[in-house]
Amino acid sequence: MEQDLFYEICGMLASVCMILGYLPQAVQTIRTRNTDGIALPTFLMMAIGGFAFMLQGLLHKPEIIWSLFLTNLTTTTCSCIVFGIKIYNDYFKKK
Repeated sequence: MEQDLFYEICGMLASVCMILGYLPQAVQTIRTRNTDGIALPTFLMMAIGGFAFMLQGLLHKPEIIWSLFLTNLTTTTCSCIVFGIKIYNDYFKKK
């Protein structure tokens, strides 16, 4: 029983740290639309990796790992938004 609680606490702590570590960059990019220092492949790979972790959390048996799913839902959504802004800035925006 104690091991399950420790497992859950570790998962929730990791979730909070991942979101708080990632969110400021995403918010700044969304606000400023400045993607000059962002590598396109990085955000593409982060979005794919986050999606894979979301699936892992959903498909885990006997129960869903909510901390894994929700953390990666948040970071994948942010990665996709930043990726879209980066694509727009690099390929469609007239400089």
